[in-house]
Amino acid sequence: MTIDIDNISCNYFCMGPDSEEAVVMLHGWGANIELFRNAAAVMAAKYKVAAPDFPGFGQTPEPPGEWTVDDYTDWTVKFIAALGLKKVILLGHSFGGRVIIKMANRTGLPFEITKIILVDAAGIRPEKSAEQKMKENVSKFGKKLLSGSPKLLNKLQSMTGSQDYRDASPLMRRILVNVVNEDLKDLLPNIKQSTLLIWGTADTATPLSDAKLMEQLLPDAGLAEIPGVGHYSFLENPALFNAIISSFLKI
Repeated sequence: MTIDIDNISCNYFCMGPDSEEAVVMLHGWGANIELFRNAAAVMAAKYKVAAPDFPGFGQTPEPPGEWTVDDYTDWTVKFIAALGLKKVILLGHSFGGRVIIKMANRTGLPFEITKIILVDAAGIRPEKSAEQKMKENVSKFGKKLLSGSPKLLNKLQSMTGSQDYRDASPLMRRILVNVVNEDLKDLLPNIKQSTLLIWGTADTATPLSDAKLMEQLLPDAGLAEIPGVGHYSFLENPALFNAIISSFLKI
């Protein structure tokens, strides 16, 4: 299905019965809503479940400019409002978690956030390793040196950037830089909703230490660990993930 949000044709799915509360699922960077189908079907036994492809991912076109997390949050608020949802349980994986943290810190939303589920979520800016610092310095030096040669500069940045960076279009690369450089740690204590953290113990993209820090900073949070799986815990052990979700949401 598609719906127009701020002149962007948003691809999304919606399943399950009409319910007082709805679940809105927000995917991670480089992903899309199709990865959520299995988990959504479990929750759709009780709840209306909706999930949009963010602008620049899946089948939704790229945004019109170099968006920040706040821009994606604005857009997602409009998406939820456009569906007429009044009470929502927010579930976010990776980048989707960033959007939820921002949204839960806002006042005057046209809907109520009742519960939050963060799955291998981003938002804690990690300390950079020596290798990462070296790559960053090389990139900064190359940007100055090759400013007059866009093709060579793009090649250098592709070599020194992350896999997400290398896979992205030029516009989405600039957006990724905006996104990853923002630390949302200070926003966590403001989130009053009951929050479930679900994490793969072998996650290297957003390590388990991030989850434990979030659990400490969030006023009402509990952490469920999924042993031996990585950043896509909901895909790597769907049976345990769905059992955790079902318990939290009383399905």
